[in-house]
Amino acid sequence: MSRLAEIFRRHGPAYRAEFANRMPQDQLRAMRDIERCRTPALGGHRWRCPHCGENRWSFHSCGNRHCPACGHDDAREWLRRQEALRLPVTYHLCTFTVPEELRAAIRSHPREGLSILFSASSSTLLDLCANPKWFGAKPGVTGILHTWTRAQIYHPHVHYLVTGGGLAPDGSWREADHSFLVPVRALSPVFRARVRDALRKRLPDVFAALPAEVWRRDWVVHSQSVGNGENTLRYLARYIYRVALADSAILAADAQTVTFRYRDSDTGKTKKMTLPVMEFIRRFLQHVLPSGFVKVRYYGLHHPARRAALTLARAALCVRKNIPLPVLPPPPEPKPCLCPKCSTPMMCLERIRPVRIPQARAPPESP
Repeated sequence: MSRLAEIFRRHGPAYRAEFANRMPQDQLRAMRDIERCRTPALGGHRWRCPHCGENRWSFHSCGNRHCPACGHDDAREWLRRQEALRLPVTYHLCTFTVPEELRAAIRSHPREGLSILFSASSSTLLDLCANPKWFGAKPGVTGILHTWTRAQIYHPHVHYLVTGGGLAPDGSWREADHSFLVPVRALSPVFRARVRDALRKRLPDVFAALPAEVWRRDWVVHSQSVGNGENTLRYLARYIYRVALADSAILAADAQTVTFRYRDSDTGKTKKMTLPVMEFIRRFLQHVLPSGFVKVRYYGLHHPARRAALTLARAALCVRKNIPLPVLPPPPEPKPCLCPKCSTPMMCLERIRPVRIPQARAPPESP
């Protein structure tokens, strides 16, 4: 059973009683879905083993993209499709982030602010790649939004997996340097200027409240070569259909606190953090995205409208490098429901209708 769901079921009523009038509907919906995930509230099926007569009940998952217990199958399918699109070139991982002064503003206006982050960073990257001074071609670009640090602090940034090569204006394939795509010193000021202009136009009140110093400071943009991109795709796929906090990372929870583990970005060492339960819930919920917001976006040759050009480029590169064309592997066969006692495939006897379950009461106040 999901540890996060247990925390929500136990402490969610108290959290909503205090903060519901200030919570977006998307956060309330995420809490409700996670609390009901894999419970009779969503219905399910009853199975029986024809060999030993063992009965088993399985309940439906909530399917919410923020639930740590859901999305694993979807993530595997996404990774399967992306691996078949990889080109036989060196890939680069480019990361765009914003200064601390902008994070609260984006968190308060996530739909507009995160859209600006996507549009400003992707256009900056594509324009510099198209500049003959640096690259002079249109690469394939996949952008994935993250809003967290490993300690669950709000820190919006976009990772871009970029092909180390692209189509030049004359239709030829132009290879990028194996260790260098475009200079980050050139990316940073252009990205900063485009975020500034977009905020001024779309969120003028937010722009007016920001300190002028933020537009004179260097912004962090990072780029590095990641080989054939396989390992990076696997890392990014983990968070396509859920947030950073895995259920297994939650070590303990009681009436007042929650303890979880995370890896420190500076040292690479695993650490533990204990937070008051209300602060833990707040940190988790701040990463809930607006409904319908697309967190994975495709540009350049990765755009769905350019997939034909990508296919031709992959074929030409494979012929040039004398390697076989990649073949999309078949989707994995669905796993049968096996008896926990004798491992015999079980039979579905009936469908269980959703059951209305009253919400749990808030835990009593400590004396």
